[in-house]
Amino acid sequence: MKLSLAKEVGKLLVIGFPGKEVPDYIRRMMHQYHIGGIILFSRNIGTPEEVLRLTTDLQKQAKKAGYTHPLLICVDQENGVVRRLGEGTTIFPGAMALGATNNPKNAYRIGLATAKELKALGINWNLAPVLDVNNNPDNPVIGVRSFGESAEMVADFGRQMMQGMQDGGVITTLKHFPGHGDTNVDSHLDLPVISHRKERLKSVELLPFQASIDAGADTVMSAHVYFPAIESKQGVPATLSKKVITELLRTELAFDGVVTTDCLEMRAIANGVGTEQSAVEAIKAGVNLLMISHTASKQQDAIQKIIQLIETNELDRSFITQSIRRIDSLKERYLHWDDIQLVGNEAIPKVVNCKRHEEIAYQMYKESITVVKNENVIPVSLKEKDRVLVLCPNDGAKVEVEDKRHTTLALDEAVKSYHKNVDKIDVTEDLTELDIEEIVAKAHHYDFIFVGTLTITKGSKQVTLVEKLAQTPLPFVIIAMRSPYDLRYIPQVKAYINTYEFTYPALHVAAGAVLGKEKVSGTSPVTI
Repeated sequence: MKLSLAKEVGKLLVIGFPGKEVPDYIRRMMHQYHIGGIILFSRNIGTPEEVLRLTTDLQKQAKKAGYTHPLLICVDQENGVVRRLGEGTTIFPGAMALGATNNPKNAYRIGLATAKELKALGINWNLAPVLDVNNNPDNPVIGVRSFGESAEMVADFGRQMMQGMQDGGVITTLKHFPGHGDTNVDSHLDLPVISHRKERLKSVELLPFQASIDAGADTVMSAHVYFPAIESKQGVPATLSKKVITELLRTELAFDGVVTTDCLEMRAIANGVGTEQSAVEAIKAGVNLLMISHTASKQQDAIQKIIQLIETNELDRSFITQSIRRIDSLKERYLHWDDIQLVGNEAIPKVVNCKRHEEIAYQMYKESITVVKNENVIPVSLKEKDRVLVLCPNDGAKVEVEDKRHTTLALDEAVKSYHKNVDKIDVTEDLTELDIEEIVAKAHHYDFIFVGTLTITKGSKQVTLVEKLAQTPLPFVIIAMRSPYDLRYIPQVKAYINTYEFTYPALHVAAGAVLGKEKVSGTSPVTI
């Protein structure tokens, strides 16, 4: 079927919208432009029934609009600290927790289980695995989203995760090419720069991508990061660089699949040439799918700008034709109308949040939780009357990409599942010296203390609190609920455990390990 120019260009767009129902303007864009894909965020995710109803409605609209293949529907389900699915689905461990199990086959098992639940809910494309090598402890955006600091380890785990999801029938995405691990800037906020020489990039950043490409990668997501060793033009991010996308990814690494941008509304891009112009520059660089996740006007303006430039011969239409060929080839491998239930009630398949998946996940958590330091503090044997205090940060959402719905820190609830006599004090960054003294004074009335940390920084109030506690005879353990590197700032503590994420199952297993109820065997995938 010959498509109009508007529908050819529309097939290159992956767009998002607010709400748990399909807005009228999205329906119109699907009919007018044959939009290629939809990205779902937490704003779109409700119960499994609501998710399946939404994805089914989107596919019904695509069918009605005359789509040859079903619509691409994607999500960031990395697991761990970056997950979109919520209630009624299995909580799976994220990348660094899996890395801590020291068994790449675990990545395959979690990838397969994740894909089965996604596909059951009508989501056919996962924006994972993350193949960034987290060799910079101060990275503000990757961190525990990475499998670890070793390129070889990331390559092994990433490939297994990819293959597990593929075997579960879900399209995968390697991100963020050519590597976002060694940055100290969040590209959601500004443009990071990685200044390593090409030889170093090949041996570290590019190695995991090459391994998964060789194993049959589906799509690759470009990073909004500037690599001066590859792109000579100052300040041009990888997403907009022909030298990165066409010469490096296509020619040197021999990737023949689909290349997608990260969201073009992120400030690393939007604050530069702007979202609409960046869509054009990305096409020229060799990108196939353009992700504009939030703003309806920017989505429509980008399409119109591309159409205008093609009509005035300022942009070669062959870019569009070649991208459609790649996109259609991908869809033909994974998406078929016969596989999608478009009539009748949408019943949730039993695989979603099934007992088997919960058992797999729980076993992975036991293999991942890492006792980094223990000077005869744990396990702790508590009597029924013993009092336990939990000191915990009051906000888990510190990174743009994390889902704020899932960042309620439940360390106290995890401890209560083993011991009932538990109190909690929230630790905030606006504590005064007097507040800290009062907390330490209260702590003397308890028999054991759990101190939860997130990504703490030098000189923070939490560091001061821990230093004060360490000067007392009070027994306590640190539960590092995101960053494994927190020990750098509190080396004087006697007991320190990494969970790599603040998901409830991870905290539950960690609390059980402290209280002698669970055996854990994780090994740190990063140097502390």
